[in-house]
Amino acid sequence: MSFRLSHVPLRATAGAFILNSGLTKWSADAEAAEGLHGFAAGTYPVVKKIDPPVFVKALAAGEIALGAALLLPGVSSTKAGAGLVAFSGGLLGLYAKTPGMRDGIRPTQQGTAIAKDVWLLGIGSSLLIDGSGDSRKVRSAERKAAKAQRKAEKLERKGKGSDGLVSKSQKKALKKSSKKAKKRASKALAKATSH
Repeated sequence: MSFRLSHVPLRATAGAFILNSGLTKWSADAEAAEGLHGFAAGTYPVVKKIDPPVFVKALAAGEIALGAALLLPGVSSTKAGAGLVAFSGGLLGLYAKTPGMRDGIRPTQQGTAIAKDVWLLGIGSSLLIDGSGDSRKVRSAERKAAKAQRKAEKLERKGKGSDGLVSKSQKKALKKSSKKAKKRASKALAKATSH
C-alpha cells in the first residue's frame, strides 16, 4: 500500500470533489468556457493566449487526472499531495490576485467560494508531509531486511559455487548461516510492514 489507512478519508473527499469538478467542466458549453477563461486570464495573463474551449478542456483533464490520482491506491500520498498542493495553490492565487475577492486577508461575499478551497491546500500539505507514513524506524528496518537478504543470497551462492574446495561441514555451516540471514530478513520486513 502506498499510503496509510488514515489518508483514505482525506484522499477520497478531495479526490471525489475534484473528479466531479473536472467531469462537469469537460462538458461545459461555450458560454461557461468563456467565463472560466476570462476569470483565469484576469489573474494569469498567459491564459489569454489559449482559446477558451481548449483551456477548459485542459483544465477539466487536469482535474480529472488529479481526482483519479487521489482516489487510486496505487498513487503514493506524496505524489497525490504534491499535485493537490499545486492545484490548490493555483486556485488560491485566483483568490489573492483577483480584485474584489478579499478585504485584507478575509474573503468578501464574492471571494468565499474560492477562499474555501484552502481546505484542499491543507489536505495536500498533510499528504505531502506525511507521505507514505513510513517512520524512520520502519525505513531503517526495511534497509536492515534488504541487507540481511543480500547477505543470505551471497552465502547461498558461496556454498553452491565452491567446486569441491569447501568441505561438507563448511557447506552445511554456510547453508545454516544463509537460513539465519533469511529469517532475520523476513522478521525485519514483517516488523517494517506491520505499521
